[in-house]
Amino acid sequence: MDYQKDIAEILHHVLEDELSVDEIINLLEKPKSDDHGDLAFPAFQLAKVFRKAPQEIAGNLADQIEDPLIDRVQAVGPYLNFFLNRKTVGQAVVQEVLAAGSAFGEQNIGGNENVILDMSSPNIAKPMSMGHLRSTVIGNALANIYQKISFNPVKINYLGDWGTQFGKLICAYKKWGDPEKVRENPIQELNELYVHFHEAAEEEPELEDEGREWFRRLENGDEEAIELWQWFREESLKEFNKVYDRLEITFDSFNGEAYYNDKMDEVVQLIDDKNLLKEDQGAQVVYLDDYDLNPALIKKQDGATLYMTRDVTAAINRYNKFEFNRALYVVGQDQNYHFQQLQAVLKEMGYDWADEVLHIAFGLISIDGEKMSTRRGKVVLLNDVLDEAVNKAYEQISQKNPDLDNKEVVSEEVGVGAVIFNDLHNERTNNFDFDLDEIVKFEGETGPYVQYSRARAMSMLRKADDQGIDYKDTGIYNLSDDYSWRIIKYLHEFPSVIVSAYEKNEPSIVARHAVRLASAFNQFYANVRVLDESEERPARLALVHALTIVLKESLRLLGVSSPDKM
Repeated sequence: MDYQKDIAEILHHVLEDELSVDEIINLLEKPKSDDHGDLAFPAFQLAKVFRKAPQEIAGNLADQIEDPLIDRVQAVGPYLNFFLNRKTVGQAVVQEVLAAGSAFGEQNIGGNENVILDMSSPNIAKPMSMGHLRSTVIGNALANIYQKISFNPVKINYLGDWGTQFGKLICAYKKWGDPEKVRENPIQELNELYVHFHEAAEEEPELEDEGREWFRRLENGDEEAIELWQWFREESLKEFNKVYDRLEITFDSFNGEAYYNDKMDEVVQLIDDKNLLKEDQGAQVVYLDDYDLNPALIKKQDGATLYMTRDVTAAINRYNKFEFNRALYVVGQDQNYHFQQLQAVLKEMGYDWADEVLHIAFGLISIDGEKMSTRRGKVVLLNDVLDEAVNKAYEQISQKNPDLDNKEVVSEEVGVGAVIFNDLHNERTNNFDFDLDEIVKFEGETGPYVQYSRARAMSMLRKADDQGIDYKDTGIYNLSDDYSWRIIKYLHEFPSVIVSAYEKNEPSIVARHAVRLASAFNQFYANVRVLDESEERPARLALVHALTIVLKESLRLLGVSSPDKM
C-alpha cells in the first residue's frame, strides 16, 4: 500500500530511467492544498536532461501517464500533480486497517534487536517532580514506537542511588529519624531529614564530616549503613511505582548508579590498558582533542570516580549484556556536552557500537516563564499535577456526560493522558510553558480532544450495532467525498508516520498526526450523515471503524489510554 512508490515507478517508466525510483520518491512532495492533488512531482531537476523548461516537461509528462491507480494528472507550472483514484485507494486502505486491527503499522525494521532506553532516573529519597516527566514519557513512547517496528526495547530506570548525599541522609536519620514516619510517608520524611541536615550543618559544620564518614562506611560495606541505604531505596521505589502505575509505565531494570560500583575499577584499568588514561593536574583524564572536546575526567585527584566513569562503565556493561542495536539516553539537553564526551571516549576505546549511543535530548517545562521544578522555591510534584489534571477532567466529563459510568476511571485516563499527550505533542527539544487549564480542554490540539474524537466515533458504531447495521464484512468501501478522503489519506500515512518518528526519535510526529486524524474525523462527523440509510452507509461506518483502530493505536504508542465512552 505504498502509493508513493507506485507513483515513482510509473514516473520512472515514463522517464525511461532518467531518474531512479528512489530518486523520484525523494523528489515527490505532499501538496499543501488538496486542490493540488495527493502527490506532486517537481520537474526542475529534469530541465538539464531534456533541455526544456520545467513547465513544458510537466505538461509533456502529464499527457503520457495513465494508470488505474491515478484518477488524473495535472500539470501546474513546473509541477506534475497526481490525483489518486479514491475508490481504489480508499477500499485498499480501509480493508488493510480492518484486516490488521491494532497490528496496522507494524513493520519488520528492527529484526528483534535490542534497544536500550535509559530514562526517568529519579533520585531516591527525593520526590518525583515535574522535572522527571519528560524523560519518563518520551522514553516510554520511544520504547512503544521501536517495539511497533520489531525492535526489542529494554527500559532502564537509572536511579540516582549513590553519592555523598546518602551519607548525609543516613547521618540525618540516625540523629532525628523516626522509623514509623519513614514507613508512613517515606519520600516526604526522608526529604525533610535531608533538608534538616543542611540547615543544621550551617550552624554545625562538623555535620558535613559526619555525613562523609557515613558515606565512607557505606562505600566500605558497613552493615548498618548498607541496611539503611537499602531500606531508603526500597521505600523510595514503592513511592515511585505509585506514580509509574498511574502513568502505566513499567521498567525492565531499576539498576541505578550503585549497580556499577564494583565494575568501574575494571573499566578504568581497561582505559589505562589502551593507553588512553593520562594524568592532568593530578587527575586521570582521556584527551578528546580529535573530537574538539575537552578532556573527559575519569578520576579526580583524590581517586574518586565521576559520572563519566560510571556512564562509560554502564554503556560497556549494557552492551555486553544486551548487544544492543542502539542505546538511547533520554536526558535533558543541558547534558549534551557530557554525552558527546561519553560517545567520544567509547570511540577512543575502539567500540564500533559507540555511534549508536545516542543522546535523546529534550527541552525544559516552565510555568509562567519560570522553570517548573523550582516554582516559588518549591518542587512541583508530578503526582500533585496528575491529581489536579484528573480533577479538571472530572469536572468537564460531569458537565458533558453526567450519567457516564465509571466517571472516576475515565477521568483518570483523560487527566493523566492529557499531561502525557501535552508533553509528547511538543517537539522534544523545544522548551514549553505548561498550562494545565489548556491541556485538559476537550478542544484544540490536546489529548482529551483526540480521546473524545475516538469516543464519539465509538458511540456512532454502538448506535449502528444497536440498529443491526452490518458494516464489518461488506468488502466494498467506495467512498470518494472530500471528508472521507481526508480520513483515508491520514489512515494511509500512519505506517510512514511511525517510521518517521523512529528515524527522528520524535514522538511528537505521532501525536500531531493523531490530532490531524481526529480533526479530519470531526469535519466528517459534522458534514456527513453517516447513520442515515444510504448506499454508502456500510462503507462510511467501516471507515469510522478503521479510524477508531488507528486513533487508539496512536494513543497507545504515546502511552495514553483510549476510553470508549467519555
